Order: sequence, then structure tokens, then C-alpha cells
Amino acid sequence: MLAGLAVVWITAAVRKIRSGSVPSLLIISAILLTLQTAVAIGTGQLWIFLLHFPAGNLALCILFARTASGPNPLIARLAAEVVALRQPATPHPGLHRFFQGATWLWAAIFLLLAIILALLLATESTASFLLISTVATVALIVAGAAVSALWLRVVLRKHGLGFRFAAA
Repeated sequence: MLAGLAVVWITAAVRKIRSGSVPSLLIISAILLTLQTAVAIGTGQLWIFLLHFPAGNLALCILFARTASGPNPLIARLAAEVVALRQPATPHPGLHRFFQGATWLWAAIFLLLAIILALLLATESTASFLLISTVATVALIVAGAAVSALWLRVVLRKHGLGFRFAAA
């Protein structure tokens, strides 16, 4: 647990040193993991540490859903932070609708993951939980990324837009 926690904080520190900023999701993950690790070590209960998997996904669901209908959907911010995808100076309505829809998609993915992981945590052994939750998480994240990428491509083509990334 401590090694995993150290890796997350080292990753955040390296990112801060190299680029001057840290993605919001990394900060959220680091804080949640720190709290869960402290509680698990303090109580000696492994299930408390494992609880961060469904709890974290539920928190992400809420965070994504909160921003989905607004003027600055989380997917748009993450595209700017993580891959330096620049938005047009004047927001394009079609692209903005995509970012809102994609934010709702990811809120739904994280809700589904939270439900699956909570059920697994309640019904499976630790070894089974870790294996099945890893497979479920990877499968849903890969599927969500593929759907998002294809959807973005369709939106860009439909509106005659192209990619422009910020300078490194």
C-alpha cells in the first residue's frame, strides 16, 4: 500500500517539476489513496483499503456529472491538461456538445464501475476481487476511450474541425 501511494505522489511531483502542473485526476487519486491507506494501516483492515476502488469511482462519477452540463465540462479540461488539446478561441457549439456528452459518458462508466466493484468487494475474496476488478476496470476504460475517440473523430469531421495541440 505504501509503495503504491509513494508511486502516485512521486508521479505527481515529477509532473509538477517537468510541466509546472498536475492533472486534476492525479491529485484526486493521490488524496483519496492517501486517506484510504492511512485508515487501512490505522485499523489493520485490508477491506478498508480496497474500499477506495468503488468509492473512488463513485467520486469520479459525481465529479464528472457535476460538470457535464456546464460551460466547462471535465473532459474538455482533461483534454487540455493531459494531451494539451486546444479549444477554439470561440467555443464551437458542436465540440462543446461533444465534451458535455463525453463527460456524461465517463460519469456513467465510473458509476457502473463503482457498482461492479462494490458488489465484488461484498461477494468475492480479496484475490478474486483484485483480479476481476482489474479486468472490469481495464475493459470499461478501454471501451470508454475507444468510444470517446471515435465519437470525437465523427464530431470533428462533421463540423470540419481539426486537431491543434499546444506547444510542449
